[in-house]
Amino acid sequence: MQWEVVIGLEIHVQLATKSKIFSGASTAYGAEPNTQACAVDMGLPGVLPVFNGEALRKSVLFGLAIDAQINERSVFDRKNYFYPDSPKAYQISQLYYPVVGEGFIDIDLEDGSSKRVGVTRAHMEEDAGKSLHEDFHGQTGIDLNRAGTPLLEIVSEPDMRSAKEAVAYMRKIHSIVRYLDVSDGNMQEGSFRCDANVSLRPKGQEEFGTRTELKNINSFRFVEKAINVEIERQMDILESGGRIIQETRLYDADKNETRTMRSKEEANDYRYFPDPDLLPIVISAEEIEAIRATLPELPDEKCKRFISELELSEKDARALTADRDMANYFEQVQQTVEDAKMAANWLLGEVSARLNKNALEFKDCPVNAQQLSGLLTRIKDNTISGKIAKDVFEVMWEEGEDADAIIDKKGLKQITDSRAIEAIIDAVIASNPSQVEEFKSGKDKLIGFFVGQVMKASKGKANPGQVNQLLQQKLKS
Repeated sequence: MQWEVVIGLEIHVQLATKSKIFSGASTAYGAEPNTQACAVDMGLPGVLPVFNGEALRKSVLFGLAIDAQINERSVFDRKNYFYPDSPKAYQISQLYYPVVGEGFIDIDLEDGSSKRVGVTRAHMEEDAGKSLHEDFHGQTGIDLNRAGTPLLEIVSEPDMRSAKEAVAYMRKIHSIVRYLDVSDGNMQEGSFRCDANVSLRPKGQEEFGTRTELKNINSFRFVEKAINVEIERQMDILESGGRIIQETRLYDADKNETRTMRSKEEANDYRYFPDPDLLPIVISAEEIEAIRATLPELPDEKCKRFISELELSEKDARALTADRDMANYFEQVQQTVEDAKMAANWLLGEVSARLNKNALEFKDCPVNAQQLSGLLTRIKDNTISGKIAKDVFEVMWEEGEDADAIIDKKGLKQITDSRAIEAIIDAVIASNPSQVEEFKSGKDKLIGFFVGQVMKASKGKANPGQVNQLLQQKLKS
């Protein structure tokens, strides 16, 4: 039987506010456990929540970026459940009246086409604390520093049909929240994580199959692997005559498998009801338009501009604009060297390769935009060749010096004096009489041999263009 995969994602984005959504406690990452949890976060008797307006502004900004309906009235509900890292025994969330309604995301697929994925809603809620299982000798520690951190949960329609589509959607959301500066999107710190709902149905069937939820996945690579593993698991069960149980599952990256966490709850299991301590959130049309006016240039818009104004290929423009830090870096470099193609080639080539090799994010690149601009300027003014530039870049990366200092210290300036190059060429020709005869008899490809010999003799410093031109003249004379 042929199966169709149906995937929906619930992405949890920690909003980058200085204080929590209902208290004044700090949201800074990395503090000692339980040092940033106040009485409100811990749900102590008599405390009352006070809403953080910045969480609303950032949520609305995201909604506008995905062309979503912004609801002028939204309501906070209590989602009732007991878990040790949720001290109130309920989570304040939004169910029936979320702040952001229906919107959409356009994603790029590997075959060059695009696909529109619907966003059902995006609602504000508070994060839970964190259970710590290490170093407690068979017990579990509870850190409530994260409790009350503002979250925006972005719920997609079940529009994705493969793990790769799910990753493309997740990457696009990640890019948008980073461009908007509504979240730092740091997946290692848990600022951006997702739950994946996965089901299978016979190809051509309209009705959805029974879904399972893969909980709290915090990397693009693991999202793809977890979904594919779950697809295989469900397919094996269905093809052997079994049935899928609706449940929440955990992905184990070490074993590359999913396993049961708990049976899947429905909304009525949580006994949602409006939080009696919080008034409805009301935002006027004028306030929404004021927030709209602060929207920055988003990745799709920037990509179109790079193509139309800088004449980059669509492939290069999309690669450069997917990451906000890379896009900003690129613009700084190309504005200085006034050569968009050269800047793009270096960023997508040497710089990206070195970042990947060292498992670094673009924001952590040790060679800053000013330094790379200086290096590319020296290529353009023929101070160094492209080949030597790669050696200079290597030193810049390791030692942090500017290009000019490295070039001077190592004596790497390119030889552009025609007389000096001619002298080297004459010596090479004199040393290789048989190859000269072969070239003159019609073996034109030997020009590469002579260029190589001249570059070797000049220790790579001779200008390659001049070398080629002068060699052609001398060998054909």
